[in-house]
Amino acid sequence: MHIAEQGTGPLVLLCHGFPEGWYSWRDQLRALAAAGYHAVAPDMRGYGGTDAPAEISSYSILDIVGDMVGLVAALGESRAAVVGHDWGAKFAWHCALFRPDVFTAIAALSVPFRPRGPAPPLQMLRKAGQVTHYWLHLQEPGAAEAEFERDPRATLRRVLYSISGEAPLETRSLTLQPGKGWLANTIDPDHLPAWLAEADLDHMSAEFAHSGFRGGLNWYRNIDRNWELTAPWAGALIHQPALFIAGSMDPIIEFGSGATAVQALPQTVPGLRRTLLIDGAGHFIQQERPQRVNDTLLEFLAGLPPWT
Repeated sequence: MHIAEQGTGPLVLLCHGFPEGWYSWRDQLRALAAAGYHAVAPDMRGYGGTDAPAEISSYSILDIVGDMVGLVAALGESRAAVVGHDWGAKFAWHCALFRPDVFTAIAALSVPFRPRGPAPPLQMLRKAGQVTHYWLHLQEPGAAEAEFERDPRATLRRVLYSISGEAPLETRSLTLQPGKGWLANTIDPDHLPAWLAEADLDHMSAEFAHSGFRGGLNWYRNIDRNWELTAPWAGALIHQPALFIAGSMDPIIEFGSGATAVQALPQTVPGLRRTLLIDGAGHFIQQERPQRVNDTLLEFLAGLPPWT
């Protein structure tokens, strides 16, 4: 596992989402280290310099949470606060759910906690007639890889812009055009948004040119399997101190079940300390609004009892 780390002190793990990598936490690594924390941002399984097993079944939620438990131990610690964005937020919630003895607090960005539903999620989408939902588009091995890997830099430029707060509403839809791929929903901007420099895009695209997109896409291909694996935790709640941050224009919480999950957080996460919606921000919240995220995260962590 490849990690980026800064600082010394209580351990804070930073779990990235799709399609990102440790670099998406570049601003938080500096801020946490300066505040007296040991900030560690791994390339998650399948990304960057971390191993990428070939089998789709190797990317289940138990595997990824197991990686985070193992990382805490490998760093010589027994406890950590965990922070996650996008898929990393889902994994962070489940780190807290599965191993409350290890993960003493959680901050989640963009993706709220969703308790296990009554049936497999992909099955529910199909039954509801949502056959062009992007989750379903990503299920066929090889198809999305070919789409994204044709030009990794253009893919990242399009995706990072098109789900951000700067993008028009139609690009932030979770529903794809019939018969077309994810990138058909996106816009290639004339210029990068202020929060994303050409050097940032250079770094990210070089990582994906090396690793490809298959590892991250395999996370999506375990959605229904994760539902099966988490049966023992059906109805379980998260009691550790928790923080949730999202952009007001993030499609994950702007529409449908995501908005409902945010409203339900005080019930599903009894330890919730604060929910912050940042007006005008989109999905890539820690990159779009780094200072606001850093200030809120540090205030949350400073209010916790020591975990070292």
